[in-house]
Amino acid sequence: MAMFITDECTACGLCEPECPTSSITEGDIFVINPETCNECEDQDEGPHCVEVCPVDCIVKAE
Repeated sequence: MAMFITDECTACGLCEPECPTSSITEGDIFVINPETCNECEDQDEGPHCVEVCPVDCIVKAE
């Protein structure tokens, strides 16, 4: 499973440097590569991108 950035993204860029797997890249909005995103499963704090997102637009992909 991976995280997903919804259309509510404001392209603030706060999430990109927080990703330990470098899975987040900039497009029209930021996007998460589901092939490399591991939901920060090896991090005690959980997904770093979710913690820093000011508009809460990062969710688990379905």
